[in-house]
Amino acid sequence: MVNLQKFGVCRCTPCRSAPASRASKSSHLRPTRRVTVSVRCVSSSPAADTAYTTKVSRNANIAKLQAGYLFPEIARRRTAHLLKHPGAKIISLGIGDTTEPIPEVITNAMAERAHALSTVDGYSGYGAEQGEKKLRAAIAATYYADSGIEETDIFVSDGAKCDISRLQVLFGSSVKIAVQDPSYPAYVDSSVIMGQTDLYQQDVQKYGNIEYMRCSPENGFFPDLSSVPRTDIIFFCSPNNPTGAAASREQLTQLVKFAKNNGSIIVYDSAYAMYISDDSPKSIFEIPGAKEVAIETASFSKYAGFTGVRLGWTVIPKELLFSDGHPVAKDFNRIVCTSFNGASTISQAGGLGCLSPEGLKAMQDVVGFYKENTDIIVETFTSLGYNVYGAKNAPYVWVHFPGRNSWDVFAEILEKAHVVTTPGSGFGPGGEGFVRISAFGHRENIIEAARRLKELYK
Repeated sequence: MVNLQKFGVCRCTPCRSAPASRASKSSHLRPTRRVTVSVRCVSSSPAADTAYTTKVSRNANIAKLQAGYLFPEIARRRTAHLLKHPGAKIISLGIGDTTEPIPEVITNAMAERAHALSTVDGYSGYGAEQGEKKLRAAIAATYYADSGIEETDIFVSDGAKCDISRLQVLFGSSVKIAVQDPSYPAYVDSSVIMGQTDLYQQDVQKYGNIEYMRCSPENGFFPDLSSVPRTDIIFFCSPNNPTGAAASREQLTQLVKFAKNNGSIIVYDSAYAMYISDDSPKSIFEIPGAKEVAIETASFSKYAGFTGVRLGWTVIPKELLFSDGHPVAKDFNRIVCTSFNGASTISQAGGLGCLSPEGLKAMQDVVGFYKENTDIIVETFTSLGYNVYGAKNAPYVWVHFPGRNSWDVFAEILEKAHVVTTPGSGFGPGGEGFVRISAFGHRENIIEAARRLKELYK
């Protein structure tokens, strides 16, 4: 940047009164030539001259958030790596985004509904905010037939992640939450945004007024509930993201009893239930008494490849009541009717396709494909001598790098193997020293990533 004040040519108010320098006075003694320069007056900041601010204060709760949301931050680092290594073939095993095509039996159902919209008889506008009656009935019959859940307990949505934030609006800012540590970051971040937390405590890597329930190999990735103080809301994901651990029937029975004794509400995230291959419960409502203390969120994203189509559901039993006896579902219905116009009719047609006999078989095949990918990843790290967790009941492999910083391992794998993973510390302080590897990927990419990782850590 050239300071043209010393040449006597800057025309801003402070500079117009400044004397011309010797260089400018003698410039007629030599030939001149045109020079392109970047001009900025150093006597004042451009922002001070041009920026306009409103009188609206920033939301102080959002200001509490640390850096960016985990997965956009990973995407940013991936982009930076590509700029540094433009010829690199990056394999992304970080964010849990599906890669395989949606089965035709499902897309055909969506295509048929989409085409019908171009006809007088098939057109439909706004639908029920809670979801189409036929789809709600199909969800109840398919996943909750033996649990006493009825179609009216089910709210169809545009995905479990969206419903988590709607549930936070339902609970308000005065509640205290508990989360598994590590856990899906949306639980904590939405709590911060809602104003439920105190400031971030850098020394312990936690937000104040959140109870972090440590889940580690030492306790089988299930918290010691006897040491957990009472909270209003308990977020619990099984199979867990990121550890891949599925809670047993005995453990979930303990959790329901714990919530009942404390008068708490469990928000049970079952987004990966279809990956369970042992006798672990696929729904919290398989546990006696759960309808009085639990809400369940679920999604078609990881079963049918609906991460872009967007379709999920939340179950709020009529038996679940606030402290004053008011039905929780009634308030959630009010929030849904205020903030949501219902899931896309085309997406809901896809959901019905998913729940047809052919669709269920197709989803099982997709899930089976990703579980085969987990086997490849598990074999890769176990052959290298690492302790590996998860995988059996989830599309994630949780790898332990003792004594290492998670972000350092992430950077090492990206820099030397051109493979994107997810640092465990991004899921909470309990994830430090771990890295999550996603099994969502084309088979050839999984095999190539395994080869690179074996070469890196041999």
